[in-house]
Amino acid sequence: MFLEARLGLRYRQQVSSPVGLSSPTGLFAHLETPLDNIHRRKSSVALLSVISNSALVILKIAIGILIGSVSVISEAIHSGVDLLAAIIALFAVRSSGKPADDAHPFGHGKIENISGTIEALLIFVAGIWIIYEAVMKLTHPHPMAEPGLGVAIMLVSALANMFVSHMLFKVGKETDSVALQADGWHLRTDVYTSAGVMGGLALIWICKRLIPGENLQWIDPAAAIAVALLIIHTSYKLTVESGKDLLDASLPADEEDWIREYISGLNGIVRGFHRLRTRKAGSHRFVQFHLLVSADMSVDRSHKLHDDIVAAIKERFPASTITIHIEPCDATCSENCIEGCFLSEKEREAIRKPA
Repeated sequence: MFLEARLGLRYRQQVSSPVGLSSPTGLFAHLETPLDNIHRRKSSVALLSVISNSALVILKIAIGILIGSVSVISEAIHSGVDLLAAIIALFAVRSSGKPADDAHPFGHGKIENISGTIEALLIFVAGIWIIYEAVMKLTHPHPMAEPGLGVAIMLVSALANMFVSHMLFKVGKETDSVALQADGWHLRTDVYTSAGVMGGLALIWICKRLIPGENLQWIDPAAAIAVALLIIHTSYKLTVESGKDLLDASLPADEEDWIREYISGLNGIVRGFHRLRTRKAGSHRFVQFHLLVSADMSVDRSHKLHDDIVAAIKERFPASTITIHIEPCDATCSENCIEGCFLSEKEREAIRKPA
């Protein structure tokens, strides 16, 4: 009781899967677990993105061809890439939610990171293609039929993507989904680029009425090039963000600091810790460290200590796997050990002193 009170835990989390992704079976199989709810929400918002992008691609291609606007067609290409990215994201969030198995003992979380990287590369390809089309339009200009229709479709696109990207960001941040947040950035970029194209088309439309003889057709491809440069910049940021977890980068500093502070709060129960290592796969975190305890601590008590620490970290980071190596402390500290030691030099000398 003393140990559990010191840890400040009221409940202890029980999990049957090594990565905390198991679902209840038997009598309670019909009940939805918190992880089931997360996966359902992720799949639903990813499907919404697929439906929205499908409609926008059709509308933009039709209007772009009708009025002969390269910037609207470039936006259709952008939305086409967004559609492909949304399909990849939908596949990723559904696949990453599968529990660990014999072939994938650490789960399927990195599918989301792979998805994010692919989506970023697709954005880069789309940006290069848009620049090519815009340059061709600058060198071979032709008058635009009715820019007003282009303004209308860009307004519809901006409003639709603002709503869908808001939902993707909301669910993506709440569920820590790399794939959904990458898809959200795709659509949020589309909002800004649609606004830019809409502004260029509106300027052409207004000037045709105020200055009928003035040639302002260059504004359309210039707006397309601006769209492409923004897209390429976004692809770079997405590549860095999604790729770092593929290289097993550590968790963010604030998350590691929380883990260190929590373990430090156990001073008096444990004598120190070292070799803290963390990484992330999709939304799933992996944490491992060595924990030093009194050599007199029983196996039963150290096992209970282990379970309580795991439960506390899982309460803060629900989708996580924690591996703790418990060691007896004999106060013969190595360089790594001394950095996380909770004992004073006097206490270490007393432990080393023979009876």
